[in-house]
Amino acid sequence: MPSASPAYADQRSDTADRSPAPHTCEIPLFSPATPAPPAPRRQAAPAAGTHARVLTVLQAVTQGSGVQGVLDLTRSTGIPDSTVHRILQAGVETRTVDQVSRGRYRPGPAMIEMALQAMTSTPAAGDVQRMLDDLQRATGGIAMLFTVTGFGGLRRLCTDYTLGDRDPETLKALTYQIGSMPRSLRVGATGRVILAHLPTHMQEAVLAEAPPPSPAPGAIREEAVLLASLADIRRRGFAIGRQEALAGWDGIAAPVMWGSTVMGSIGLGMPAEEMKGDLRDVIRRTCDAARAMSLIAGGRMAA
Repeated sequence: MPSASPAYADQRSDTADRSPAPHTCEIPLFSPATPAPPAPRRQAAPAAGTHARVLTVLQAVTQGSGVQGVLDLTRSTGIPDSTVHRILQAGVETRTVDQVSRGRYRPGPAMIEMALQAMTSTPAAGDVQRMLDDLQRATGGIAMLFTVTGFGGLRRLCTDYTLGDRDPETLKALTYQIGSMPRSLRVGATGRVILAHLPTHMQEAVLAEAPPPSPAPGAIREEAVLLASLADIRRRGFAIGRQEALAGWDGIAAPVMWGSTVMGSIGLGMPAEEMKGDLRDVIRRTCDAARAMSLIAGGRMAA
């Protein structure tokens, strides 16, 4: 592989300071860098066309926090309430919208079906395993793919990983941490890198949750520090966690994107004593793997 470019120049690790703490560093993953999630805003009413109004209302239903009423959607779209009501009733009939009580609506089960169908265009399992194997062999770390799951709240779920030739018996704590259940997006580089790229209303829902208990010495417990780290991730395109999710383990993570939508993250885990010195190469390789998977997910590159 070619040597790391000057963009990685600030990633020579300061071995004199090994205190567990979250770190991010300056390597753009996307060009330009991935943008900050759009803030909720009032949508201008479509200039004309029933179809445009239908799509505008359905999009607004997905962007709210919890259930919404007709007046909520009228305010956010600028479409008359009578028109919004008719669109919602048609959505109920097609299962695109779910009416949970009188005048209160949320996304319906047909939207889940559409999302699942859209996800079938993402990399096949064999392609994912190959890309993780390549990253593991190039770095010697534990390569992982996390995806976003919304069942019971937004979480990250490890759907695939590769250990290389490391002894599984020595990695039980790590494999339990990454593979046993969905994990909070507030904790770990792989979680924070997803959280940083979620739409604002989804971020707010995650941040409203109580921080999960974590014995890891590098866990971020202060809200201001967490928010600052999310801004850094959006600017730099990736994150590094120092013993943030599991004592003794450091991690690098970069987002897997479909356009401006985050689908998950690729993570690289290493024992803390191994993640020292010049980190530019392993960061670049992690970012390259996430970018390649993003291009495949968006249909812009063959697997």
